[in-house]
Amino acid sequence: MRYEEFTIEGRNAVREAFRSGKVIDKLYVQDGCQDGPVVAIKKEAKKHDTIIRYVTRERLDQMSGTGKHQGVIAMAAAYEYATVQDILQAAKAKQEPPFVILLDNIEDPHNLGAIIRTANLAGAHGVIIPKNRAVGLTAGVARASAGALNYTPVAKVTNLAKTIEELKKQGLWFVCADMGGTSMYELDMKGPIGLVIGSEGEGVGRLVKEKCDMVAAIPMKGNIDSLNASVAAGVLAYEILRQRSSL
Repeated sequence: MRYEEFTIEGRNAVREAFRSGKVIDKLYVQDGCQDGPVVAIKKEAKKHDTIIRYVTRERLDQMSGTGKHQGVIAMAAAYEYATVQDILQAAKAKQEPPFVILLDNIEDPHNLGAIIRTANLAGAHGVIIPKNRAVGLTAGVARASAGALNYTPVAKVTNLAKTIEELKKQGLWFVCADMGGTSMYELDMKGPIGLVIGSEGEGVGRLVKEKCDMVAAIPMKGNIDSLNASVAAGVLAYEILRQRSSL
C-alpha cells in the first residue's frame, strides 16, 4: 500500500509533471508572481482542471522539502484515479447491478477515507468525486480508508450533475441524502443505484440534488439534526445493501 502523496517542487519539475499526464490535485502558487514560466504553469493547471491556490512565499517555504520551490508546489495524487467506466466494468465483472457512491462538497480527508472504506464493505463498486471543492486521493485519505483504496476505484469528474445525467442513460437511479426527504425505509433502492452524499455543512448542491430521482432521510430521534457525512453514507449504504441482499 502506497501512502505517499507526491510533492513536486520547482518550475521545470511541475511543468513536466503536467506534460507527462501525472494527475495533479492542487497547485500552490506564490501570490503575485507573474513570471512567464509561472503563468505557463497556471495555464497548464487550468487546462487540466487542477485547483490553484495562491499563497504567500512564507507558506510555500513551510511546505517545501527542498527549499527550491521557485514559487510553485504541486500536490500529486497518492493513488491513481479510475474512470467512471472502470467502476461500471467492476459491477459487470461481478454480474451485479451497479452501486456507486457520489460525493459532493466532501473536503475532509478523514471523511473521504472513511466513506471509501464503507463503500468497499457495503459492496459499492466505486466512488465518484468532483474535481473542484473536494479533497483528492491524498495520503491522509489512503490512511483513513484502512486499505480499502486498494480495492475500491475512485473516479474524479469535472461536473457531478452531468455525470449523473450520463449514468442515468445507462440505467442508474439516483438517491441523495437530505434530512428533508422521505424516510429511507420507504424508498425502493434496489437495482442500479447511485447514492449521493454531501457535506454536513452544505449538504448536496442544488444542481446535483435536482438531478436525483429520490431524496432519502435517515430517521433521527436525538437533539441535533445532522450526522457526520461518513456516518450518513454508512447508514444509507447499508440500507441499500440490505435491500439488494433481499432480491
